[in-house]
Amino acid sequence: MIPYGRQSVGQAEIDAVVEVLRGEKWTQGPKIGEFELALSAKTSAPFVAAVCNGTAALHLACLALDLGPGDRLWATPISFVASANCARYCGAEVDFIDIDPQTRNLSVGKLAQKLQRAKAENRLPKILVAVHFAGLPCDMAAIWELSQEYGFSVIEDAAHALGSFYRDTAIGSCRYSHITTFSFHPVKTIATGEGGAVCCRSEELGQRIKMLASHGIERNAQNFTHHQQQPWYYEQQLLGFNYRLTDIQAALGVVQLQRLGEFVAKRRELVTRYNQLLTTLPLTLPVEPPQHLAAWHIYVVEMAPQIRDAVIARLHERKIASNVHYHPIHLQPHYRKLGFTEGDFPEAEAYARRALTLPLYPELSFAEQDQVVSALESVL
Repeated sequence: MIPYGRQSVGQAEIDAVVEVLRGEKWTQGPKIGEFELALSAKTSAPFVAAVCNGTAALHLACLALDLGPGDRLWATPISFVASANCARYCGAEVDFIDIDPQTRNLSVGKLAQKLQRAKAENRLPKILVAVHFAGLPCDMAAIWELSQEYGFSVIEDAAHALGSFYRDTAIGSCRYSHITTFSFHPVKTIATGEGGAVCCRSEELGQRIKMLASHGIERNAQNFTHHQQQPWYYEQQLLGFNYRLTDIQAALGVVQLQRLGEFVAKRRELVTRYNQLLTTLPLTLPVEPPQHLAAWHIYVVEMAPQIRDAVIARLHERKIASNVHYHPIHLQPHYRKLGFTEGDFPEAEAYARRALTLPLYPELSFAEQDQVVSALESVL
């Protein structure tokens, strides 16, 4: 079976993990800082906190921006559920912005219209989560301009977009956002098993996130509220969580980051090749607008909705694993209970009925890609 995605691990990663296993520090050790510095260098992020997964990164980002009951977070329906669940963890309300059918990212035009209505109704969001779907960056300059006009904070959900660029700026730099979050799940651009990171435009936000990720505990005596000098003393100053990454995972991440350029180049080469090989088939292929450079986490085509599910089944018979990214969040049972229903976000719903994710990962060979294309051509 050719999977739709998978990690790429070599001997260097194995050696790095073994070195930590043979050492004294498996957690809260030096590899965490090394990984954070390496990620900061790759993204130009002013401050980086490594955490246990991408969902934790989103939750921490919301907490750091003081999202809570009575507040509202807006996201896109076409994403993994974590992009909206992070608000629910904080007791906040969730709403969505329909997508641009060409880019599959949230529509800036629809965002602007919804902000106008929300201002008139005194229901503006506190946070917007801009998801870089498939690794293609949103129009962040336009989103940032709206955030300044309407006074909301911007979180970039870059789970798909490590290695992507917008206007010659690396995703993660937070040039057009307050916080950017990443995921290092095995099918992502780099893998640490599970893992994630929060990149911040300010050290104040970053330090708050680090404290929240480690039980809300302060260990620096200079920051204690009670003047204790004992070496064993610490203070829990916030209600935090255990969202820490291990040194074992960080060691893996350090080596994977060294291969980021290689991974992105191979993904982009495979996408170019797909675009050439599939051009004659009755499919809608992904686009890459000017001033955008996508790391291409996934490769999604669109087809007639009445045949999509049958195509998935026929490809599976031919040992090709495909997927659907995503069933719209607002149509998940949990969100239906909150009042969302069919027809709320028509572009997202229409896209989801047509979408099919084909295999894409750095170790996918041209021969295997040809097998995917041949199978898809035969099935169609």
